[in-house]
Amino acid sequence: MVQATLIYAMALLAATIQISEAFCPVVICPGFGNDSIDYDTPLEQPKEVGLKSVLARRGFNAERIYTVPVKRGDWIKVAGGLLDIPNFYNGNALPTGLGYGWYIKRLKESVDLAYEESGGEKVMLLGHSAGGWLARAALGDGTWCEEQSILTNERVNCLVTMGAIHKIPLDESSCVTRGALKNTDLAYPGAFLQKSQGIPYFSLGGAAVEGDNTVDKNDKGFRAKAARVAYTSYEAVSGIGNQIGDGVVPFEWTQLDGSKQIRLDGVVHSINEAGTTIPTDRWYGSEGVIDRWLPDVMRELNNDNKAITSSSSSNNPFETMLKNFANFMPKEQKTSR
Repeated sequence: MVQATLIYAMALLAATIQISEAFCPVVICPGFGNDSIDYDTPLEQPKEVGLKSVLARRGFNAERIYTVPVKRGDWIKVAGGLLDIPNFYNGNALPTGLGYGWYIKRLKESVDLAYEESGGEKVMLLGHSAGGWLARAALGDGTWCEEQSILTNERVNCLVTMGAIHKIPLDESSCVTRGALKNTDLAYPGAFLQKSQGIPYFSLGGAAVEGDNTVDKNDKGFRAKAARVAYTSYEAVSGIGNQIGDGVVPFEWTQLDGSKQIRLDGVVHSINEAGTTIPTDRWYGSEGVIDRWLPDVMRELNNDNKAITSSSSSNNPFETMLKNFANFMPKEQKTSR
């Protein structure tokens, strides 16, 4: 029985993969301190563990999954913001300025490459951590390329942020982005292009670790260390350390106004357990987590696709993929994610 079920599942997966070339390309936007390789072979684990392989197993064309090219050492470029006088020092830096402009440039180049190599298919953006709010900045006011009169919705079909910071700290002066996040939110508040250009936004937030600075410092246990690290990180991000989040970003700060907001209980921020170098199988892009949010994204894209195509379309790749997702998902009803 188990063998028959496995064979059936493999057949369904193969059917999904066959439509992948008709499905959209993906651009993964790395988080602060991350390297592009973290989404391919995270922490030197087998390639099958990486987000790119996880997506490919769900029907995305492996050759059309891109990652913004970032090396870990590239993040030192953020220090270039020190030369952004006086904006950096008065907390008014721009996301396109010296600190982060290099990242937005690479992100847009990656989207253009994905669009061109896929034959003109619009791109799904997956923004991890800082890559989420920087992707919002890249989408901008809806003009993708002014010189060629290209609109953003001609290149991008949706934005999914994973553990991204979408709010400044309670004490604005303590924001580590020195105004870049604030100015992103002022210029393009919330799901800025959702209504005007039909680009859906999704904000994923993990609720796995409660920040706690009262834990005995002599306690070297995993949970105690994670709680202390989370408290310090949450306090730096928001000004409040004793709240729940993904171990790095507090949950409330991951939720973008106007977006489809998704809480993921037990999910941590990145490829390692908070405060350690131990690989984890419970971050946003893990095999066991992705099916808790990706079907929602597919469903929204399917609805949008139906709105602009004939109702009799029988070759809708979004709809076909949704049906295959349904076959893989557990049949019992879920009360939480």
